[in-house]
Amino acid sequence: MNINLTLIGQTISFALFVLFCSKYVWPALISIMEEREKKIADGLEAAERADKDLELAQQKAIQQMREAKDEAAGIIESANKRASQIVEEAKDQARAEGDRLKAAAEAEVEQEVSRAKEELRGKVAALALAGAEKVLGASIDEKANSELVSQLAADL
Repeated sequence: MNINLTLIGQTISFALFVLFCSKYVWPALISIMEEREKKIADGLEAAERADKDLELAQQKAIQQMREAKDEAAGIIESANKRASQIVEEAKDQARAEGDRLKAAAEAEVEQEVSRAKEELRGKVAALALAGAEKVLGASIDEKANSELVSQLAADL
């Protein structure tokens, strides 16, 4: 065998191998690598969008928390105001009820005093008549002298 012929055969077979690879294998590898590169780029872009969305979501959450705290503070403040109003209304109602009860008690006391005075006048009139009977020694007719008894009771 001749070394030159072997070298030429190997060169031809290598050239055919390179031609085969460049026509069939290399384009397939290039398309797979480009597809993979595109997927990686899409993934990186999606990750950047997700980071931006996360940042926006965090800012929105912080803003909503501030608004919720402000609203809660407003609700608490209005509840405290309403509670103090209710307490004041209850105090006013209690004062009014106390004044009404006091006036009713005073009126009742006044009626009792008037009844006691009338009863006392009647008893004093009866005692006065009894005393007058004893002093005069005669019986005094209450019906006959009703005007005198009435005047005596009124004077007392």
